[in-house]
Amino acid sequence: PALASQTVCLILRDIDKVDELMTDITEQQEVAQQISDAISRPMGFGDDVDEDELLEELELLEQEELAQELLSVGDKEEEPPVKLPSVPSTHLPAEPAPKADEDEEALKQLAEWVS
Repeated sequence: PALASQTVCLILRDIDKVDELMTDITEQQEVAQQISDAISRPMGFGDDVDEDELLEELELLEQEELAQELLSVGDKEEEPPVKLPSVPSTHLPAEPAPKADEDEEALKQLAEWVS
């Protein structure tokens, strides 16, 4: 009986240690969750920004830029006209294309070779 009593005491002590360990783990998880919540919370930047206002401001800036471009269109220097060569007044000599004859000759040789 004494040995059984000692064994029960040891087991209960171990259970108390496990219970303490589980309590510590739970506390650490709560601390980790608080840290995660604090990190993920926005900190002042963007809280008071209105997207519609930003889009309106962007549109105004784009309109101003377009107006400036349209007003400055006539201010650019005109480029001088491109000078092209004049059209030749003489006729070019008409020579038969020798390539066609070469092609016909090659076809004849090929036909002779096949037959």
